[in-house]
Amino acid sequence: MKPIHLAPTFGVLLTLGLATAPAQAADISACLITATDINPFFVKMKEGAIAKANELGIKLSTYAGKVIGDVETQAAAMESCMTEGVNGILLNASDSKALTPLVEEAKKKGILVIALDTPLEPADAADATFATDNFTAGKLVGAWAKSAMGEGAATAKIATLNFGPAQPLVDVLRNQGFLQGFGIDLADPNKYGDETDPRIVGQEASGAAEEGGRTAMESLLQKEPGINLVYTINEPAAAGAWEAIKAAGKEKDILMVSVDGGCPGVQNIADGSLGATAQQYPLQMAALGVEAIKTFVETGKKPEPTPGLSFFNTGVTLVTDKPAPGVDSIDTKKGLELCWG
Repeated sequence: MKPIHLAPTFGVLLTLGLATAPAQAADISACLITATDINPFFVKMKEGAIAKANELGIKLSTYAGKVIGDVETQAAAMESCMTEGVNGILLNASDSKALTPLVEEAKKKGILVIALDTPLEPADAADATFATDNFTAGKLVGAWAKSAMGEGAATAKIATLNFGPAQPLVDVLRNQGFLQGFGIDLADPNKYGDETDPRIVGQEASGAAEEGGRTAMESLLQKEPGINLVYTINEPAAAGAWEAIKAAGKEKDILMVSVDGGCPGVQNIADGSLGATAQQYPLQMAALGVEAIKTFVETGKKPEPTPGLSFFNTGVTLVTDKPAPGVDSIDTKKGLELCWG
């Protein structure tokens, strides 16, 4: 969830086709706009953007929402970046649709807009998207869980802890990837909650936060005490869910998987509360975005998507200490070398 980069008026000159001397790095500016500056994922994204901007001599302004879902603060940041006249904006939008009009306005001003981690709706609203393949991330943990449960997968009682009722795109992709990876038929892959597989006993909103994860898990266990497989949208939600699981005395009865790959989450795998997670790489995501803005200013070229995808894939890897046949993974020792937060 995600950043934006600011840059001067050179981008405008490019769109007008005016002759101009090549920009120097010191003349390039960018903005990074993230969902919050508290979540470790966004903290690492900011670190990556700042480090790369310093390396390349690019002026970088950073902004963040107060909480996930704070569209007003992100909109104000977009306005500030346009007023600054930056060359590029790296945006991790809290709402995939709400900021699209401002993105279109920025593009008309010759500003390169790159969506980080969360694709906009429509996806081509941004000039490019640098993101984790979130469907694949979910599919990896789903396939691992199916293998880990063996014959028990056929009678699993599955609970999912999603983001929330609005079902942002990343929320949908991870959920649907997980279900498909586990072998569950999807109804409409553009939303969740319409599946008919009786193994799904409950889906709750967690807000992708620890407290929300705890509350959601408590509610799910009250509804179905026999839950034995839990998917969570991210590791903070998983941490909260684990507190509820422990309080119910079900630590040995429930297998849990998640997505993120932060250092606390990888450590939770080593400690046994998580079975597996799909690790993403926010530092690289932001650093690549800064480099793309520099390239755009100097050459006019926009980033190209990864072949076969509609976005630039910044990578995802399954982390577990119990590898499953047919599912590529790394162990927690390697995961801790690559983690963030």
